[in-house]
Amino acid sequence: MTARPAPDQSDALGEPDDSGLFDRTLAFVGALRRAGVTATQSEAIDAVRALGEVDLLRRPVVREALATVTVSSGGDRRTFDDLFELYFPARRVPSDGEALPAEHVGEDGEVDRDAFDTALLDALLGGDDDAVRRLAREAVDAFGRVEGRDGQPAFFSYRVRRALDPHTLLDSLLEARGATDDDARAQRLLRDEFEERLAEFRREVDAEIRRRTAERSDLDDLADRVVKPALDEVDFFRMTAAEAAELRAQVAPLARKLATRTQVKRRRGRDGRLDVRRTVRRSLSTGGVPMDPVFRPRKPHKPELVVITDVSGSVASFARFTLMLVHSLQEQFSRVRSFAFIDTLDEVTELFEGRDFDEAIRRMSSEADLVWLDGHSDYGHAFEVFHERFVDEITPRSTVLVLGDARNNYRASSSWVLAEIATRARRVYWLNPESAAYWGTGDSITADYARHVEDMVEVRNLRQLADFVRELT
Repeated sequence: MTARPAPDQSDALGEPDDSGLFDRTLAFVGALRRAGVTATQSEAIDAVRALGEVDLLRRPVVREALATVTVSSGGDRRTFDDLFELYFPARRVPSDGEALPAEHVGEDGEVDRDAFDTALLDALLGGDDDAVRRLAREAVDAFGRVEGRDGQPAFFSYRVRRALDPHTLLDSLLEARGATDDDARAQRLLRDEFEERLAEFRREVDAEIRRRTAERSDLDDLADRVVKPALDEVDFFRMTAAEAAELRAQVAPLARKLATRTQVKRRRGRDGRLDVRRTVRRSLSTGGVPMDPVFRPRKPHKPELVVITDVSGSVASFARFTLMLVHSLQEQFSRVRSFAFIDTLDEVTELFEGRDFDEAIRRMSSEADLVWLDGHSDYGHAFEVFHERFVDEITPRSTVLVLGDARNNYRASSSWVLAEIATRARRVYWLNPESAAYWGTGDSITADYARHVEDMVEVRNLRQLADFVRELT
């Protein structure tokens, strides 16, 4: 399992000291469990034992030792790292009233902005990670601190970002490197490099604020509030570009796991119906008592899968991951056919026959006939096109998946098409990436379609999608 780079690579653990390490470790494992990580009691014991086998002054080693015994899924690693930063901070949090480093503090006790800005630009230009961490701590003290009504300070990352505008910093970095519009490629490379360094600075600021907040709050309560969901539980509608990239890397291993479980399931269920004639004949040797029943061999059955998916902007991420997972499992079906639509429909099966899924998505966007009128979702017209061109392809061996949120921009539903598909197909399912609480509101016409399918299932993240595909196969 590849570890996600942690936001802080300091060598030594800060608080707590050795006397509190046992309790802190158990509290940490408890927080993992509340966050959905399957960390059992035996793994909590293993975590405590692991600390006795490593150098506690080497924080990255402590992190990996605890991860080894508590994290069993790659999707849980982000949750582990976020909670590790809270329960095992890299540095001691300054006490209230502790002075800022003198190098950036003027005679009036205020931070010297010119000196600070120069130091930050130099650290970012030179890629000095240690200096960036130190300046992130100073930035939190200088710009993120707010005195509360109870006299206790609070810290906010948005105040730091307002004081140190990322766009202004980026322009200053490009200017310092002499980047000009004359060489667009060189400028693009520099921009990407500096954007990543600025992102690292923001991560250090956020980590420092979490440490300070944890020191002044109930740690368990804070952990329950700030931990991010596991990657496979991230809502398709709310994922960032970075989360989408991480999720894509998990689809292939997930497909292999589902395929293996499906094959085992089929092997275990290989016996079919009772063969009465042969059972009676065999029972003659036991005086007519059927001591040894005979079953007819079950013929292996692989369903034929037909996928009809809305690929409009509102559900594009959901459609992308569903198509990716389904086509990674093609060997589990006798045939997979894919149809995509926005306001009209086209078959895109052949685009996914190659090994490059991203290229297939690009070709689908440019080559498939998906827009008929205005490019807004029109389920009714898309279903009518499917009925006209492809409905005869649906057979009693077909399992049909319809993917979409059923928001039809107040157009006709043409639900009669889905009703006819249901009479021809073995099963029809509808996977909806929208929360069930919003079905039937606004321009949603889920009720028109739900009565014609075997089940309309809420699928908002990769875990729910995997659960459904596991049952399907």
